[in-house]
Amino acid sequence: MTEYSAPKPGLFIAFEGGDGAGKSTQALLLAKAMSDAGQTVVRTREPGGTPVGEKLRSLVLDHGQGEIDAKTEALIFAAARAAHATQVIAPAIARGDIVISDRYADSSIAYQGAGRGLGTDAIVALNNWATSGLWPDLTVLLDVSPESGRDRRTAGDAAEDRLESEPDSFHAAIREAFLARSSAHPDKYLVLPASASVAELAAAIEARVKALLAGHGATAAGSA
Repeated sequence: MTEYSAPKPGLFIAFEGGDGAGKSTQALLLAKAMSDAGQTVVRTREPGGTPVGEKLRSLVLDHGQGEIDAKTEALIFAAARAAHATQVIAPAIARGDIVISDRYADSSIAYQGAGRGLGTDAIVALNNWATSGLWPDLTVLLDVSPESGRDRRTAGDAAEDRLESEPDSFHAAIREAFLARSSAHPDKYLVLPASASVAELAAAIEARVKALLAGHGATAAGSA
């Protein structure tokens, strides 16, 4: 099984981490920095990114949908990802764009593989098939403890979705799965503490991506 084999000439970057880690903020900042540098950027999210993916997002994350067992949950995420990879990510990479996604397959490996106990190898295989072997060139992992993540995402009047509301033991298993993935493929990950300042994180991520672009051997559409 081959992982991390994104087609060229574009670049595929995914943001991962526990709920409340600040992924959306950093994905937005990176997209702006790359756009300001003259790159053509596609910013997207999971589950979602396509009309059918957004409908599946609501189904799997909103409360009140009835019982969703672990296998059904994994398959819903994989279905949304299949559409996302086929309809959005792969075409953008083929055009030479930079794709920045808030979550990708590592989330399923962590949440369903480890958190739900389905096994990480099984979820890797499922998502490798669903995406036709499309994996990120770089995954930015924002590491956050379950306690800190919950404090962040429940600040103010914010409500937790179906997965966010799982107990801290569930989120601890997810965190360990993310860290295990990054340890197994260190050249494909940038692991940063979510506790660092927004500016510090943005600077570190931008520096890594610029270094990746310099050695990528291809220039994204819209750049000189």
